[in-house]
Amino acid sequence: LFWQSMRAPKDNNQPSGSLLAPINGKFTSVDNFKKVFSDAGKNRFGSGWAWLILKDRQLLVTSTPNQDNPLMDVAGTTGFPVLGLDVWEHAYYLKYQNKRPDYIDNWWSVVNWDFIQQRYDSAMK
Repeated sequence: LFWQSMRAPKDNNQPSGSLLAPINGKFTSVDNFKKVFSDAGKNRFGSGWAWLILKDRQLLVTSTPNQDNPLMDVAGTTGFPVLGLDVWEHAYYLKYQNKRPDYIDNWWSVVNWDFIQQRYDSAMK
């Protein structure tokens, strides 16, 4: 999921299609969604993940510690993972050192919204 969720950097990389309306409906705008999602990653203490999930056909942003994910019973909030961001230090240390917020801010330019759209659409069927 993580590797397929990324591609070569793209200017103005934004969600579209059937995913755009639910993002705008839940988070009021794509920019606000990115802030909420980024904050989930930035505020995750230690190692873990930030997630955009579907739960009861509704989008939610959550995070999990360590290797946990929203499909596991131990996750605080369970659901179908649509998008995941690895915030383990190994994901960013070589380039960003201890600057997790910079890593997350730059990560948005490589999100593969076509793949994320496919995951969303398949889960909504």
